[in-house]
Amino acid sequence: MAQTTTPVEDSLRAKITDALKPTSLEIFNDSHKHAHHRAMEGSTSKETHFRVNIISEAFQGKMQPARHRMVYALMREEMAREGGIHALQLKTRTPAEEERAASRG
Repeated sequence: MAQTTTPVEDSLRAKITDALKPTSLEIFNDSHKHAHHRAMEGSTSKETHFRVNIISEAFQGKMQPARHRMVYALMREEMAREGGIHALQLKTRTPAEEERAASRG
């Protein structure tokens, strides 16, 4: 099996897909925008900052903080690891919320 060049992104995708069964999942690696920040000095990782949009029924009945905690719990190892995830920007919606947002234009 070939080694991937995006192991953190792959882990994000796999864990979110397995646990939350999203109807839509978008992952954006924004690490290049933050490479010059002081906190990133000395880091060789190219996978530290992500924006993630998740649409999942698993969020039904949960407020945003609880939804975010669900995702943070999934990514606990990747966030704790040296050179791992430094920032994780989340947009979490249910399919009904996404449909309402889309209909508003």
